[in-house]
Amino acid sequence: MKKNWLKGLFGILYIFSFTFGLTVPTYAEETSSTAAAESPIGFSYKVIQPENQRDTSVGYFDLRMTPGQVQTVQIELANSSNVEKTVEIDLNRAKTNGNGVIEYGPIAIDKDASMKYDFEEIVTGPESVTIPAQSIATVDLTITMPESSYDGIIVGGIQLKEAVDEEARAKQTGVINEYAFMIGMRLSETDTEVLPELALNSVYAGLMNYRNSIFVNFSNVEAAFLSDLTVEVQINKQGSEAVLYDTKKAGMQVAPNSLVDFPVSMNGEKMEPGDYHAHILATAGDRKWEWDQDFTITDEEADKFNKQDVNLTQEEGINWVLVGIIAGAGLVVGLVIFFVVRLVRKNKQKKQPVRKKKASTKKNKK
Repeated sequence: MKKNWLKGLFGILYIFSFTFGLTVPTYAEETSSTAAAESPIGFSYKVIQPENQRDTSVGYFDLRMTPGQVQTVQIELANSSNVEKTVEIDLNRAKTNGNGVIEYGPIAIDKDASMKYDFEEIVTGPESVTIPAQSIATVDLTITMPESSYDGIIVGGIQLKEAVDEEARAKQTGVINEYAFMIGMRLSETDTEVLPELALNSVYAGLMNYRNSIFVNFSNVEAAFLSDLTVEVQINKQGSEAVLYDTKKAGMQVAPNSLVDFPVSMNGEKMEPGDYHAHILATAGDRKWEWDQDFTITDEEADKFNKQDVNLTQEEGINWVLVGIIAGAGLVVGLVIFFVVRLVRKNKQKKQPVRKKKASTKKNKK
């Protein structure tokens, strides 16, 4: 009986673990035309290289264009399965994230003010394509070059991802993996060398993954890639030489005409309002950029970000919602244990044999 009671309790807790569980989606990219049978994506692709492809040994578009040229290029999609598939198509300019990694997918990073020609405006195509079972479909992409000639490159990415059944997705639990193919496109008109150039935009306070940080926002303002960049930042109070926060990151890359929000962690410390100074040094090979920038953290900003920092214990009050959830869960578990124990005791009492009282006999005195 004791074993059965324990099994019942663990079973209830097992159900609770699913009730309060979280679904964590993950995302991955494929960068080669792997056969559908060997890929979890379920379809394969082939880049149809046109005559103006500069490098025929690569799996992406590297096209030599002319001012005002309009051209259609194609990607072939193959579906080897027995059901039709709908493939969603996203066209994205090349961007740079805060870690110095170039992103070709649909990442929410602002367009830099230096970008004269936007890949997302120059290249157009369908939002989706349906491939019948055991068939091939073609994606047509139209490139419309600006009328004015330019030196440098225009870069972007073409993401191919199977459409998701939202109703079926809502019923799924656990880790959900999503996969996509990413095809690059590089457009150029001349062989004139363009050197990357960095410019500082601003320094400001904010949150990185819900943790207090200082951000150094700078841009590559030229239409050329910048590789092997190292950035060093030191933060101190204005008028003081004591370094409060510092960081250094090497091996960064920056896309043409893109901005970077470079984070400096505050190491879990509480953000204090006041006037600060940032010293920034960026180097790539024999090139160097160095800036000194004053900035201010206001009372409102410090209060706002401290309340959202997951590392800080809030002193303003108790989180009554969290207390209520914990108390409610504890009450439910307590009631479950109480009724299970009560049931076990009743079952034991029923199984115990009833003892009969012996009748007492008295002898009559004569």
